[in-house]
Amino acid sequence: MKKTLLALGLAAAMPTFAADYTDGDTHKNDYKWMQGNLMYSIDEAPRIKGADENGHDYFELEFGGRSGVLDFYGYVDFFNLTSSENSDKGNGTSRVFAKLAPRLSLDGITGKDLSFGPIQEVYLATLFNIGGGSIATEADGDGDLYNAFVGVGSDVSVPWLGKVGLNAYALYDVNNKDWNGYQISANWFKPFYFFENGSFFAYQGYFDYQFALKDEYSTSSNGGAWFNGIYWHSDRFSLGYGLKAYKDVYGIKDGVNFGFGEFESTGVSHYFAAIYKF
Repeated sequence: MKKTLLALGLAAAMPTFAADYTDGDTHKNDYKWMQGNLMYSIDEAPRIKGADENGHDYFELEFGGRSGVLDFYGYVDFFNLTSSENSDKGNGTSRVFAKLAPRLSLDGITGKDLSFGPIQEVYLATLFNIGGGSIATEADGDGDLYNAFVGVGSDVSVPWLGKVGLNAYALYDVNNKDWNGYQISANWFKPFYFFENGSFFAYQGYFDYQFALKDEYSTSSNGGAWFNGIYWHSDRFSLGYGLKAYKDVYGIKDGVNFGFGEFESTGVSHYFAAIYKF
């Protein structure tokens, strides 16, 4: 059954309940959605300290849904659409970044209710981050970013926020063929003000926190990012602003110098979005 984001927003505002697949019907909660996001970011980290270029435009194709035991979320970013010389993307960096986050419901696979306390559903969780980094050269040989994560996921009922996705992963660096620390991630979508025409404002965001990173791959043993967005949603369109806070993001220590300038990996950035929902 297909649901619009408006319907999902209304559902998110209501009390949340544990998943129940004991009847064997794993497809009864199926839905899917897709949207195109025209974005502009300012001061995104990490970035070279003091660089004149501090912003970039990009198009994001974002999608998600549920099909049986598969819970899926992902997006693909295409940076610097206008090939602007004043952009901080596209000069020695990849123009494309993809995040794919499939999760498999252990409730659905086993046919048992694994919920307890605020935990509504339990998953085998995976995450793949591909691209968006420095373009490989013959000298470095590392290639663009390719990180794979695997761990345990859950949907958790949180007061006021409602259903929150909470996942704990181990990180496998595919380029270096080695495990490198852990990550805890959460995401949420909370409608909080509704208009008579059915449109609404939502507080939506996520955080990613990495720790126990190895010295040979990272200059900081931990780091993370926290995104906080306020978005207006209708059934077909959305407009929003997001504030993102960083602390040694991606394990890059703030102020570290790799030979071509100091990096800023701690601070805040700003995001502006205009969205069309397919």
